[in-house]
Amino acid sequence: MMKSYQQQLQFQTRGRNTMNISGEIAAVAAESGVDTGLCHVFLHHTSASLILCENADADVRRDLETFMLRLAPDGDPMFIHVDEGPDDMPAHVRSILTGMDLTVPVTQGRLALGTWQGVYLWEHRHRPHQRRVTVTVQG
Repeated sequence: MMKSYQQQLQFQTRGRNTMNISGEIAAVAAESGVDTGLCHVFLHHTSASLILCENADADVRRDLETFMLRLAPDGDPMFIHVDEGPDDMPAHVRSILTGMDLTVPVTQGRLALGTWQGVYLWEHRHRPHQRRVTVTVQG
């Protein structure tokens, strides 16, 4: 019989930046009681994203930000949707390209992340925001 467990988490971002949320996600996986299964993480927003990224060198995340600034620059005149400022549409583009959910295996009751992997919430807006994440563990 498959077991399911779900919990919602809240995160306060500091504005455009990445936030390592691996510990909080791992705690939910451990609390679930699932020994072998999958942990699905879903972000309820369209101007932030979830990424599985290297957690050893912060330069990796800085380089990703530099790349995104080139790919979807703030204030680009091609964007029509600017209701909330020049970072509005670029934030939506960034979140669509990087995704609002991810799935991590659960092995022996723990997240089966690689040695240098971490789960990050990537805020794409300049202002701080309260972000809601649903974590579902099944197995």
